[in-house]
Amino acid sequence: MRRTTILLALAALAALACDRPATAPDIAVADAATARSSSRASARSVSQRFPIQLEVFVPCAAGGSGETVVLSGELHDVFHISVSASGNVVVKLHDNPQGVGGVGLTTGAKYRGTGVTQETFGLRVGVTDTFVNNFHIVGQGPGNNFVVHELVHLTVNANGELTALVETSRVECR
Repeated sequence: MRRTTILLALAALAALACDRPATAPDIAVADAATARSSSRASARSVSQRFPIQLEVFVPCAAGGSGETVVLSGELHDVFHISVSASGNVVVKLHDNPQGVGGVGLTTGAKYRGTGVTQETFGLRVGVTDTFVNNFHIVGQGPGNNFVVHELVHLTVNANGELTALVETSRVECR
């Protein structure tokens, strides 16, 4: 629920910021409101890239001993918010690594970071939120690929009651 509260706050801030132009040179803003929409309906998308660096422990690397892998590259982030004429708000987030790679600190083996994280939540009288994360660290040769899959879906009704919750996660070496 804390994650949903944070996302709702972000959505509210994003809705307020939709009328302000982006100033950073690496941010592209597209206005999707069209003449066929009412004056109250609007949509905005923000696409940006930013550098990342992270350390991930890959338990299946180094012949099963595991090793820390230092990765760097860019994360591509797309944030989209739509507000209908009737007041329905839908927020979509999409992140994926771009050119993320690195080396194992023990073996020096090369790794690539791949995957995608997506989240969609809707606001009206209640809230729905679906979060899917697929995070892969792909190593050289067989048996040292680290795969994480997470899925969370929740629905909160107009009374603030949680009416649906699905949580699954899988972490494995391949």
